[in-house]
Amino acid sequence: MAIRHCFDKDVDQVLFEGNSSVKRVILNRPHKLNSLSYHMICQMIKELKAFEADAKVKIVILKGNGKAFCAGGDVLASYTCLVAGHWSYGTIFYKKQAMLDYLVATYGKPVVAIIDGIVMGGGAGLSLQATFRIVTENTVFAMPETAIGHFADVGSSYFLSRLPGFYGEYLGLTGAKIRGAEMVECGLATHFILAKDVRLLETALDEVTSDTKTISEIISKFTHKSNDKQHGAYSRLEIINKCFSRTTVEEILSSLESEAESKSEKWILDAINWIKSACPTSLKISLRSIREGRTKELEQCLIQECTIGCHIARRTVSNDFYEGVRAILLDKDKNPKWEPSKLELVTDEMVDRYFSRVDEDDMEPLQLPARSNLVDTMRPKL
Repeated sequence: MAIRHCFDKDVDQVLFEGNSSVKRVILNRPHKLNSLSYHMICQMIKELKAFEADAKVKIVILKGNGKAFCAGGDVLASYTCLVAGHWSYGTIFYKKQAMLDYLVATYGKPVVAIIDGIVMGGGAGLSLQATFRIVTENTVFAMPETAIGHFADVGSSYFLSRLPGFYGEYLGLTGAKIRGAEMVECGLATHFILAKDVRLLETALDEVTSDTKTISEIISKFTHKSNDKQHGAYSRLEIINKCFSRTTVEEILSSLESEAESKSEKWILDAINWIKSACPTSLKISLRSIREGRTKELEQCLIQECTIGCHIARRTVSNDFYEGVRAILLDKDKNPKWEPSKLELVTDEMVDRYFSRVDEDDMEPLQLPARSNLVDTMRPKL
């Protein structure tokens, strides 16, 4: 039962449509917010490689059916396999997902991600590597992994670390939700359009037969200015930088609490509450991963994240991921028993173990294929 669930092949989880020059990759699990299964990832890798090799194809569009682009990886499917003792599944899934994200990031043709809805975790890892990242008033982005004993992964140590100031640390440590306009302002997205114009944009893109400049000009015709961004936490970047530039999670939390004494702003209180309830070990792993990501290339970030994920799946140090899934997604008592239970009890030595090579005979580090098309669309902006 567990094996079947791990490699579930429900019909048409991903749809591949389009004409000879424009291809659409459509995530099609709306009842599960398009969460990524192993089968979906394998399908996309296969078809994207075929599109890339086809000289007639000029552009690839990524989108999702329903109210989500993609809410992340299928955590429950992974959990089911892992608790049944199928450790290799966690490793295989991580590696395949990293390969997909890297393929999109290094793609030899323009990729347009239309993010009209929820985008979290694995969905962010897939879409935020695209050439053009289009959002709407329906878009909601978050990296909430620390709530279930996991960490900000899927390339986030690369793309979060390249946001202005310490905004990436803020998003990675607090699970904060931000809207489409704020994504454009901070650099996660490239264009904001109205949801009602998505179909019109797709129709216009169907006529593409030439280069990236032409695609950019078409998208720009639909670009819309939104005032939502002025109400988001990004408008408080000065305070975010003051707090999240601190060396440790403990110091970040203390700084936020000091700010809260003089400013009763909701985003500050939300950040404090999240950090106090999230998994202490996950918070420390995420902070270190993002900090180290600033000086690494995407390939290095994905390799390191894969290593951390394998340690989490194999319970090398802690059972927190399994406890987090139980408390948040299964029993839903929302009362996980983290071990260690406090930030100050998570030692540097414990965190170091997650960043070390997995000491298993059957575990080889992630190896990504040599590709020459990586364009660094996000540079560190400290």
